[in-house]
Amino acid sequence: MFTFPEIVGHGQIKDHLQAAIRDDKPFHAYIFQGDVGVGKETVAKTFAAGLQCQGDGDKPCTSCVSCRQIDSGNQPDVIWVVRDRASLGVEEIREQLCNTMEIKPFSSPYKIYIVPEAEKMTEAAQNALLKTIEEPPEYGIVMLLTSNISALLPTIQSRCLTLEFRPLSTPTVEEFLKIQCQIPDYLAKESAIFAQGNLGKAMRYAQSEEFIERKDKVLALLRNVSQMGVADMLAVIKDLGTRKDEVRDYIDLMSLWYRDVLIFKATKNINQLLFQNESSVISKEASNRSYEKIEEILQAFEKAKVRLKANVSFEVAMELMLLTLKE
Repeated sequence: MFTFPEIVGHGQIKDHLQAAIRDDKPFHAYIFQGDVGVGKETVAKTFAAGLQCQGDGDKPCTSCVSCRQIDSGNQPDVIWVVRDRASLGVEEIREQLCNTMEIKPFSSPYKIYIVPEAEKMTEAAQNALLKTIEEPPEYGIVMLLTSNISALLPTIQSRCLTLEFRPLSTPTVEEFLKIQCQIPDYLAKESAIFAQGNLGKAMRYAQSEEFIERKDKVLALLRNVSQMGVADMLAVIKDLGTRKDEVRDYIDLMSLWYRDVLIFKATKNINQLLFQNESSVISKEASNRSYEKIEEILQAFEKAKVRLKANVSFEVAMELMLLTLKE
């Protein structure tokens, strides 16, 4: 389990939450908004531990009974709401949260509910939750963790305190990988650059033996768009893997590459490129594409990620994206 000083970045959020612990004045409902991998769950767990901590001094102390229980996942008054299906339905919310909120904490000052991927709640589930957070007991705290706040009802948003988790700086991520994770310098630098401030993603890149190989295959696909048909391109992506988190990584790499195309078209400056080794291909692509077309391609990447999040089939989402590349 982390203490607040051990969590990388998010200084203002940490200051706010530490003050809430110190003054014993937490808000009754929070929304933690930010990309997957940006650190929302780590901060939520640390905040919950701090609120329930039985130690003296800075909290969480990591050594009292409550902190050790949270670390092992057995703190009876910190409840992680889980789902068995693609969406989090009304019955699950009622059973795991609404119907138990009125039961007083077993051994702690607060009863804390943490809802990962809160955007997966159905509208009915959100309406059931709304009734609970409108008039919660004094000890009740709900944390909704989401990468898509727009999926939450305005009535939910208006009753919660929203904390925005923003990307970290590339040097911060690089330093963490080198010092804390013992990642070699060259791989730490490359992973930090491609992760664009997302520490979780950077760690996944740096600790994956397949990352470099997959990155090279994605770049090879982009180099050869003009020679490949949509079916061939789709086959390459399917061969890389169809897990959603992996596919989002590939799309992010493509998006970064085309941002380089846009930057080079506007500036003709190789030093501003992330993919400097690709400068000759990027230069050619910049010459062949209009500004409007590059923007259309970048939008297609974002639409593909939205479609995947909305459970549109992998093949349909990828074909629509690749057609935009080919047009």
